[in-house]
Amino acid sequence: MTAARSLPAGFASLEPFADHWAIAGTAARAARRSASSAEEREAFFAAAAPLLDAALDYLDTRSLGTFTPAEQRLMDLMLMLAHVALAVEIQGPDEAASAPWRERMRIDRSAADQEAPQCSN
Repeated sequence: MTAARSLPAGFASLEPFADHWAIAGTAARAARRSASSAEEREAFFAAAAPLLDAALDYLDTRSLGTFTPAEQRLMDLMLMLAHVALAVEIQGPDEAASAPWRERMRIDRSAADQEAPQCSN
């Protein structure tokens, strides 16, 4: 793993999950959620959910649009956690039944996919 692919200090425990779960784009994250197994989602959720507050606190100290590759990777992991949390905490055993409906709902992009607006101040 190169330094550009690593996560910021303090989040090394998420490295084993980063290649699979740090995905850019809402549609790609939804597709990964659908393609993953319950065991994969639960393992990622168990590792990432306890670090959510720390990750958001860390990312809040940076400006959107200026993330380093490591910071962007952490952001992508936390955005993926939002998808996985719905599957684990809300859908539970009904996740597989809901996946076909999610796949029919075409998401081209979301606000999270747009670049941060430039501040004129």
